[in-house]
Amino acid sequence: MRIAIGADHAGYGLKQVLLEEGLSGHEVIDVGTHDTSSTDYPIYALRVARLVSSGEADLGVLICGTGIGMSIAASRVAGIRAALCTSEYMARMARAHNDANVLCLGGRVVGPGQALAILQVFLETGFQGGRHVRRLRLIEEGGAG
Repeated sequence: MRIAIGADHAGYGLKQVLLEEGLSGHEVIDVGTHDTSSTDYPIYALRVARLVSSGEADLGVLICGTGIGMSIAASRVAGIRAALCTSEYMARMARAHNDANVLCLGGRVVGPGQALAILQVFLETGFQGGRHVRRLRLIEEGGAG
């Protein structure tokens, strides 16, 4: 699987852990940042989101301080369903029910062990389809009203 990953300065350390311990066996596209110098999270959110949206990456992973900014910015790209997850359960439901294609994590919110567990569940869980397809269609169409 091809995974695009990006982080700002607050997520850099956790990104390095995920690269070293959580993404072996996958083709990884690391869009940066490559150190802890202050930078702007939308740069990396949009890089990853565009790679996933275009099909150049199968899934994306984004890390900032809380994961909130990354999830907001990435979800602005057509076809992206970015999910901020702080537990394995959230990661499982994001993939199974929402067909999330970008995982967002907070480097100041979850520790390395928890982040690795969340990532593993996100990568292993597939979309259930069924009734969830209708709900995703409603989102894409702008709702029912």
